[in-house]
Amino acid sequence: MASEDEVSLLVIVVDVNPIWWGQQTQRQPEFTLSKCLDAVMVMGNSHLIMTRTNKLAIIASTCQESHFLFPSKHWNSGDGDDSASAGGDGKYELLSVANDFMAEEIRALIARMEVKGPQTDTLLAGSLAKALCYIHRLSKQLAAGQDMKSRILVIKAAEDCALQYMNFMNVIFAAQKQGVLIDACVLDSDSGLLQQACDITGGLYLKIPQRIAIAQYLLWVFLPDSEERSQLVLPPSVHVDYRAACFCHRNLIEIGYVCSVCLSIFCNFSPICTTCETAFKIPLPLVKAKKKKVKPAT
Repeated sequence: MASEDEVSLLVIVVDVNPIWWGQQTQRQPEFTLSKCLDAVMVMGNSHLIMTRTNKLAIIASTCQESHFLFPSKHWNSGDGDDSASAGGDGKYELLSVANDFMAEEIRALIARMEVKGPQTDTLLAGSLAKALCYIHRLSKQLAAGQDMKSRILVIKAAEDCALQYMNFMNVIFAAQKQGVLIDACVLDSDSGLLQQACDITGGLYLKIPQRIAIAQYLLWVFLPDSEERSQLVLPPSVHVDYRAACFCHRNLIEIGYVCSVCLSIFCNFSPICTTCETAFKIPLPLVKAKKKKVKPAT
């Protein structure tokens, strides 16, 4: 368990892609976005009540923006202590206020959400970058001698987008440098990018077999921190797909060509990098000079 002076920050990034959730509701009506958000609130509440110094942030990731559900712009309790006021029903005030804020923010987000154009991929890389910025901001506000452990939990719904490969890798290595763990709870098809993120940062990757039981998986696997997980029996690790996506066709490749200037990856050789427009000098084959025949002396 964390000490009393140590701050434990949990940032939950929830994929609320409207297209995926609309299709999911048709396939499995008993598991909806509302049920998923209820499970997220249960986990967030459980994290807050474990220690008084625990902090929570929840970010909704859509195909258009990344939005903070909690703490929101209307949150006035400063650093998230238990001074927030709520109804006198005996409930822990911070939990009641946090639930109300998240419900209001998700309703406002869905109300203004409009899917336009062919781009319907979840902006997950941008949400992770926003989470890292929030972690960095809170780390600068710590008191003297106070430490903070931070981790990010990604609840992934839609499929991966190869267009976000470079942004995703930049976020992963930034999290590794800051010592931030990235966990992944995948609802649909496996995510190679999140597998790499969890393996590089030391987090856990799990594709849940039963979506309706998401609350149980969140509390069992992802609620404990890195120190407590060593004492638990957790699902075995998965094979990590470390293939990279080429910049020309966005296909996963095992062998390719890398630009020595901007590190762009291509599946076919090109004398000019299409990313940084660097022209490479192609070494020509050596031509052996013809030896002059020496006439024999007469």
